Amino acid sequence: MQNKRLYFLDWLRIGAFFLLVLFHTGMYYVTWDWHVKTPHPSDALEPFMMLSSPWRMSLLFLIGGAAAAFLLEKLGGKGLAKERSKRLLIPLIFGMFFIVPPQAYFEVVSDVAYQGSYFDFMQLYVRAYHGFCDHNGCLDLPTWNHLWFLPYLWLYTLILAGIGSRRVQAAGEWLLGQLHGWKLFVLPVAVLALGRILLLSHWPHTHNLVADWHNHAMSLPVFLLGAAMARQGEFWQRLDDARFAALGFFLASWAGIVCFGTMHEAFQITWLPAARTVYALCQWSGIVAVCGFGHRHLNFDSAKRRYLTQAVFPVYILHQTLIICLAMALRAAGLPPVTEGILIVVLTLAISFGVFEVVRRVPLLQPLFGVGKAAGAKPAAQDGLVQNLA
Repeated sequence: MQNKRLYFLDWLRIGAFFLLVLFHTGMYYVTWDWHVKTPHPSDALEPFMMLSSPWRMSLLFLIGGAAAAFLLEKLGGKGLAKERSKRLLIPLIFGMFFIVPPQAYFEVVSDVAYQGSYFDFMQLYVRAYHGFCDHNGCLDLPTWNHLWFLPYLWLYTLILAGIGSRRVQAAGEWLLGQLHGWKLFVLPVAVLALGRILLLSHWPHTHNLVADWHNHAMSLPVFLLGAAMARQGEFWQRLDDARFAALGFFLASWAGIVCFGTMHEAFQITWLPAARTVYALCQWSGIVAVCGFGHRHLNFDSAKRRYLTQAVFPVYILHQTLIICLAMALRAAGLPPVTEGILIVVLTLAISFGVFEVVRRVPLLQPLFGVGKAAGAKPAAQDGLVQNLA
């Protein structure tokens, strides 16, 4: 059992959320479907987007599971459910009605040429209007858009609370005996690949909590793995030892995914199961590499970690709405895409941190953004992964 703080998981969580800002800015420019799009999308960024896309959200679920396991041991099942419900559901509900709506407004303006004002749109939004439709279907309102992570994490936490701390510890000890040598890669990849092959074609990711079965099959096992391995220090050391091998697997599988995307349709259909297995390898080896290098180089505390650990959740809540609003505001300027993208990222982070500086000083605002009470004061040395999990 490990009693030492896993500071590196705090740093990885911070990094993963900041990658999300870059990723969602990139989604405005690539050819993939998103809420709003640049007038001239390009596929040039897509290989670089794939460097984080396979593993980034899975890493956050792994870290979320580890943090929930520490809280489960400290608070018990009922205490964990109560604490996580307050920390996750209040920002979710607030975000759905005060943060997310501008995203949906600009989406209907862009996709269905909606002519009404934002005030008119909000009257439809709160009445759950379902008449905004195009060739992709109808927009469900209200929506949680990028905040989908919060209800999923809340549901998985309730499942963990029902399992109980003793069973989680026992599962961790059993898994520690299984995940060694070649099994450290083969067994998780097999689980992820099987779910991808069997479920993804039937249930593509929709972020509909009750019908997103492949997403659950991918995210819940990783969350539970993080919970089971939270206090198994030998597990994190194994990831450390395997970090270079994992990096090699990741780069090779990433290259395979990029090459597969350039093949003709008949080839892709024939080799789709193999490609999904390679994607699963990219997903898991990315997690192992990031955790391994993080364990080796980032397992330390600092004032910056404590500050960023508190700030990253408000940044996450705000970032996508800011990206979309800034992108729409900058269209008329006709800036080069690189200049425009950098400006969107810089302004998104600047505004997000500015809002956090206000929120951390106003107790009434703190629950709305998932900020702990200690944020307005000098952070305690122990604040971090457990207290400030998103």
